[in-house]
Amino acid sequence: MAGYRKLGKTSSQRKALIRNQVTALIYHGQIRTTEMRAKEIRKVAEGLIALAVKERDNFDTVTVQAKVAKKDKDGKRVKEVVNGKKVTVFDTVEKTIKKDQPSRLHARRQMLKVLYGVTEVPAENKGKKKLTKEIDLPKMLFEEIAPKYANRNGGYTRIVKVAPRKGDAAMEVLIELV
Repeated sequence: MAGYRKLGKTSSQRKALIRNQVTALIYHGQIRTTEMRAKEIRKVAEGLIALAVKERDNFDTVTVQAKVAKKDKDGKRVKEVVNGKKVTVFDTVEKTIKKDQPSRLHARRQMLKVLYGVTEVPAENKGKKKLTKEIDLPKMLFEEIAPKYANRNGGYTRIVKVAPRKGDAAMEVLIELV
């Protein structure tokens, strides 16, 4: 007996499907799919959330100095002439950053092996590349999802049966984060 469902796909197609649906589940919080797919997605998603819960507080807070370009009232960089060349003026600013410890960094890389990159496009800029932003899903897992499930031992997802699909009568379900 196999340890997983084949879902009528080749291995590469199946892995891509599961990665895509796990990414959508974590980003949106719930997705609608067939029952067999949901059961496979649940395995992967619960593993990622458990990893995030385990490593959520495993970082050091470090203060660093960074150079930031000085800007004028219009938001343009301030330039001055030095030795006949225009040079941007920089200010030194202290920033506090989170530095992952090795186990958390490893967990982040394990998550990135499964999750696809998500680009968010604002509604008013639909169809344009400008003002889009990349969503950091491992950061979302560590900072938003993991604290919610800190006191919970597994069972991070719920599968609710909806109805048979009209075309092929496959049972459709709603898989959601609890």
